[in-house]
Amino acid sequence: MSYQNENAMTEMNHFTLPAMAEGDFSSEELAEDMDGLQLNFQRVKIPSGGALQFEIPGDDPENPDYARYLEGVILYNHASGAYWPADSEYDENTAPLCSSVDGKMGIGEPGGACETCSLNRFGTAPDGRGKACKNMRVLYLLRDGEFMPLQVSLSPTSIKPFRDFINAAFVTRRRGTCGSVIQIGLKRANNGKDEYSVATFRKLYDFTGQELSQIKAYADGFREQVKLALQQRAAATEDQLDDGCDYSGYDQPVQETDGHFCIAHQIDGDREDLPA
Repeated sequence: MSYQNENAMTEMNHFTLPAMAEGDFSSEELAEDMDGLQLNFQRVKIPSGGALQFEIPGDDPENPDYARYLEGVILYNHASGAYWPADSEYDENTAPLCSSVDGKMGIGEPGGACETCSLNRFGTAPDGRGKACKNMRVLYLLRDGEFMPLQVSLSPTSIKPFRDFINAAFVTRRRGTCGSVIQIGLKRANNGKDEYSVATFRKLYDFTGQELSQIKAYADGFREQVKLALQQRAAATEDQLDDGCDYSGYDQPVQETDGHFCIAHQIDGDREDLPA
């Protein structure tokens, strides 16, 4: 569905909420199929090099989908952070030396409170300008007619535009982020040396009445599951570092109660697979 503007949107069908979507299989049948398996959210990152399209994983890993915009509802969002060895940030096979699932407490080396960490200060990055610890923001974006949200990882340069948007579109109106359909786009920026992509944000329209109640209940259940999963992942990471052994985690069956997710313990800030 393409949203041109808010006025046009009022003349179209409203967002199809998970509880309203129809399928050929029941929630119980789908949960039974996934019993003992670990689902992963589709992960979308801000592209590099000034690209103006999002790459969205599909059924075929070799042929992802591409989209100029992402449109949907932010069910939940949280901070995250990671510190990699020098020149290893973009190496998929190198784990960070220290990571934080919530942007508050780091686990690893140096670990500890992120707020007071010396690596979380501007000027500590190798280029002398940014932070040695990469600050990120993770958004869970539910799209029209889908049951599982995309996991969108915002890079450091996209965090300020997101914060400004949230303040203007939601905080000043005392409205939760799940109460509106939003659009995420991309614009090209240049730091004097390299071109890079920055996320843009726009509110399309608000939910009202029964739809607002439905999406709020759905988001509330999802949010609690993610918070629990974040806590479990942090504990698992600490255990891995403490015992010095390889830790692969444990799988939890995917369950659904009252239309909400039951998410396995691992949760991703930027690189690891996410359960659902």
